[in-house]
Amino acid sequence: MIKNTQRAQHAPRTQRKHDAQRTVRKSLDSEPVLRFCPLGGFEEIGRNCVFFEYKNEIVIVDVGIQFPEEETPGIDYIIPNVSYLEPKKKNIKGIILTHGHYDHIHAIPYLIEKLGNPIIYTAALTKALVEKRMEEFPNLPKPRFQVVKHADEVTISENFKAKFFDIGHTIPDGVGFVMNTPAGKMTHFGDFRVERDAKGEPYNLEVYEALGKMDIHTAFIDSTNADVAGKSISEETVQKNLEDLFKQAEGRIIVATFASLLSRVVAIFNIAEKLGRKVALNGRSMKDNVQIAKNLGYIKAAKNLLITVEEIQKYKDDKVIILTTGGQGEPNAGLNKIAQGEHKNLRFKSTDTVIFSSSVVPGNERSVQMLQDNISRQVNEVFNSKLLDIHASGHSPKEDLALIMKLVKPRFIVPANAYYFKRKACAKIALSMGYSKDHAVLVDNGQICEITKDNFKPTSEKVPVNYVMVDGLGVGDVEEVVLRDRLMLSEEGMVVVIATIDRQTGKLIKNPDIISRGFIFLKENKTLLDDIRNKLKNVLIRIPFHQKPDPDYIKGLIRDQIGQLLWNKTKRRPMILPVLIEI
Repeated sequence: MIKNTQRAQHAPRTQRKHDAQRTVRKSLDSEPVLRFCPLGGFEEIGRNCVFFEYKNEIVIVDVGIQFPEEETPGIDYIIPNVSYLEPKKKNIKGIILTHGHYDHIHAIPYLIEKLGNPIIYTAALTKALVEKRMEEFPNLPKPRFQVVKHADEVTISENFKAKFFDIGHTIPDGVGFVMNTPAGKMTHFGDFRVERDAKGEPYNLEVYEALGKMDIHTAFIDSTNADVAGKSISEETVQKNLEDLFKQAEGRIIVATFASLLSRVVAIFNIAEKLGRKVALNGRSMKDNVQIAKNLGYIKAAKNLLITVEEIQKYKDDKVIILTTGGQGEPNAGLNKIAQGEHKNLRFKSTDTVIFSSSVVPGNERSVQMLQDNISRQVNEVFNSKLLDIHASGHSPKEDLALIMKLVKPRFIVPANAYYFKRKACAKIALSMGYSKDHAVLVDNGQICEITKDNFKPTSEKVPVNYVMVDGLGVGDVEEVVLRDRLMLSEEGMVVVIATIDRQTGKLIKNPDIISRGFIFLKENKTLLDDIRNKLKNVLIRIPFHQKPDPDYIKGLIRDQIGQLLWNKTKRRPMILPVLIEI
């Protein structure tokens, strides 16, 4: 017995090493592993949507849209791809909506059924905005809400518990949260900014100071302005500069801003009341959002301050402010309709002062510039935030992000809600503050990350995040091939080749018809037109019609041969649409 014990104590060193490794591996296997994945918002501005997953429980944060790009012609919105979550919808315990901007809430109607209609945790204003949007989808199930406010603690599931707190942004009722998970405490601010007074001093920092005492594992930080130097501009400064502009205006004042930028709307109401001007709202979303905010007490407009667009004619020009949507150059929004002369009640006057009191969403620069050019031809004064501080961004720039990192003191930082370039700028801020690269983690859309108590590790596992596009009533039915066709049509045009042939012999019964759209003007290119007809005749002559060839084969041959001819002649590749009429 003693000999056996001694033999065990003197076991080979290699065996003891393997035993120790097995013990460590067993310990790691039993360690809680939280999974995190962004489905959007980590490689673009918009489409914000992430989820946390632990065993059979999932919590989603935000379900927003992305506005269309030049590469997505004809598309209304781009929404998150939830094909990974849909089979697991029974596991989804809740959705947290951080605030009411479209890029965080607007995809709810399109995805709520696929996600199993879980409880939505959000503040009162965001709830009202979602409910208003859902009125346009009467056949969908009614969403279930639990309204939360500052300091509320909610048990979402067995393994997820959240404590909510107020954050500063450009819309009331923005909330962040700390979520207790088996791997540690995760905090997410949604979109946020550090609020500052007119002297530039920050305030309402108590929330972040409290987070700094909680041993935060990971902070997910809005990086939209991480590449912008300096600190936030105060709303007081914006309001003062707007008031100065309003005082200088001799005629009507037309202010373009986001319909959801309610803090700016309140400021404009206050200035209008002070200067004795009436305010007319232009744009359906502007009217809806103001009414919702009034119902909830966030906007308290003086009696008779608001008038309809139709009533503007009753007042002198120097007594009117028009608050409109369309500051991003959207073709169907209120401001663009006025500029194009398509508005039912409004036309620009040379004495108007037009103010763009919003930042340009990345990707919209060209459309905004074209709109401003158009308006500048019609009015004497156009102002934007590049000329004056007449817009305070809702996103913290470099100095403020550094301040928040210092106060919150998370062990890991994950830059979020922006393009890679901007998120990398946020990571550089963290590196400058002493974080290592392993603790300032850059994650891509669709990349599964594994979070343990002492680690945040992006893995090679990916979930689908390809675009799901909303086009009219269709959701997800516009695939990449359709977009390629639309882009080809917009860039190269198309040529329709119509051949009427004898069913038995395959001979042409009449001269082929050629139709060109967006490619060439046929009346000025008769030589090329003749070349196309001759090429088509040569192709048809070589086809053995007695063998009854497949019509699709014939069309493919025509498409290839005519396409090669046009490339040789013009170095362009229009879409070729062959039409065969057999008689």
